[in-house]
This record gives sequence, structure tokens and C-alpha cells, in this order.
Amino acid sequence: MSAPATTITAVTPEGPEVAAAPVKRRRLRFVANPKAATGLVVLAFFCLIAIIGPWVAPYDPSARSSDLIQPPSGKHWFGTTHLGQDIFSQVLVGTRGVMFVGLLAGLVATALSILIGVSAGFLGGAADDSLSALSNVFLVIPALPLIIIVASTIPSAGDLMVALVIGFTSWAWGARVLRAQTLSLRRRDYVEAARATGESTWRIITFEIMPNLTAIIASGFVGTVIFAVMSEITLAFIGISTISEWNWGTILFWAQSQQALAQGAWWWFVPAGLAIAVLGTALSLINFGIDEFVSPRLRSSGRSRVKTKDGHSVRMRVGFTPVLSSQQAPVTPVARRREEVA
Repeated sequence: MSAPATTITAVTPEGPEVAAAPVKRRRLRFVANPKAATGLVVLAFFCLIAIIGPWVAPYDPSARSSDLIQPPSGKHWFGTTHLGQDIFSQVLVGTRGVMFVGLLAGLVATALSILIGVSAGFLGGAADDSLSALSNVFLVIPALPLIIIVASTIPSAGDLMVALVIGFTSWAWGARVLRAQTLSLRRRDYVEAARATGESTWRIITFEIMPNLTAIIASGFVGTVIFAVMSEITLAFIGISTISEWNWGTILFWAQSQQALAQGAWWWFVPAGLAIAVLGTALSLINFGIDEFVSPRLRSSGRSRVKTKDGHSVRMRVGFTPVLSSQQAPVTPVARRREEVA
């Protein structure tokens, strides 16, 4: 169903002119952003690999063979390790652990930040003081050292435990941001109107406050996912987490421990490093797309030409703000006198 046309009335010296200008709502404006679209496509690709990776892997990632430290070939696309293990299979299988930890930690941290931050900002009073104090306590807790302690204390700590620890220690900053935004929204006219009609507190939060915080929530989720992915890879790389479960950090751990760089086995660490870089770039592009979706100034910053109402185009230049006008300004007597003096 198309959007109705909007009637625009222009007042001219000859009289009012009515022109019907169809104004169409741009659906899926966020996906239309090239940065966001690219990031979402790459992220969807990694999610697909995380699901089907163990099924499409050509070899068992832990299986040994006689092909020791072989460069990439048709038999082994990413080469082999010092034990003859197929690196391509390790990368495919290891994608699941990285994506699982990142997405689960992001969901847990985002849910806690919404629950505590929005509640503190909207309720106020003693509830705000208590929840803000709780946020301040978790804000100063170092997440990565705590994860290292938990992983070292519990030898059987797997991806689930690491994801939960990251999620429960990474929500404080997002809660503070959401609290500040909620404080600026709770006295708006539409919120007061909903309160005056007898709407419940949680219904006002859900249907009046939350839709205006969607972009901030999405940005916080993406940031937490990036932190969780890097934490998981860091733990595996330094040998804290279990090395029986494959992920990209485990591949880098074995490459570093066996001195792959000194042996010239670049194929041992380059694929995992590129996968980390591409995933981080995709998440960053999504974050940039969210920023441009929220800020109209950033949304139009990349355009070099802007069209006026009469169809002409004006070239945008750095340091200059063009004044777009469809009609010539009238010359006043003061302006005519200035022209004559000049």
C-alpha cells in the first residue's frame, strides 16, 4: 500500500498555488545505507558459517595426517599445521564458538542495560539511586581479568560460561547511557499524555520510551559483541580457556606456540587473523550505519551535490554552507541605497 500524497500550498504574489507532491516514506532506510548493508551481509555470512561450519568442514579439525606444515593447495585450502591438521576445517569449526560467545554476551549485556538503565531513568527517586549505585559498582569491575580468573578457576569453563561472565560484567556502561536518554524523554508531551490517560508504567516504558532508544540499544549491542569476540579470542590465544574446543584464538595459540612465523608458515595464522579483521570491520560498519541512521547530519555528510526544490543542484564544499533558495529575495530600499553607495 503506497503512502498518500501530501498537498503543498505555496503563497505567491498572484495568489495561493496548490501542488500535489507525492511524498513517499523510505522504508528500510537503515538497510539502504551502504555501510550498514555491507556489515549486515558479512555478519550474516559468518552466522551461516557458524551454523553449517562443522557439517561442511572437509576434515576433522583435530585429525592428524602425514602432510606436515604444507602450504595451501587443492587438498588443503588453508594449508596444514605441524601435526598435519587441516587449517581450513579449523577456521570453519572455530567460527561457531566465536559467534556464540559474541552474540550471547551481547544479548545478556543489552537485556541487563535496558532493564536497569531505562528503569532507573524513568522511575527516579530511591529506585534510581539504587540502580545507579549498582551500575557504578559494575562499571569499575575489570571484565577481562575477572574472565581470566573464572576461566582459570573452573577448568571446564566453556563458551557458555565465558559468554555469561562477559555479559554480566559489560552492561553497566550501556545502562548509564540509557538512563541519561530516558531522563530526557520521560517528561516529553507524549509520555505525559500516556500517563494522563492511565497507562501503566511498564506499558509507557515499552511503547513510548523504548522505540526512541532503539538506535542506542543497537549500538550498545554491537559494541558488546565486538568486546566479547575479542575477549574470547584473547583468552584462547593466551591459553586461559580450554584448547580442546576450536576457535580462531585457539588456531593463533598453536601457531604462536609452534613458532609458525619463524618457520615461514604464514598460512597458519593469516586466515584466522583475516577472519577476525573482517568480522570486526563488519560490526564497525554496522555501528557506523546506526550512527548515520540516528544523526541526519552524518546521513548527508557523504553527498557532494544537493538538489534544490526547483531541480537545480548545488555542489557541497568543505567549510561552506550553501543557502538554497528557490526565489530571489526582494530588494529593500536600504539594500538599494547600499548598492548605490558602493
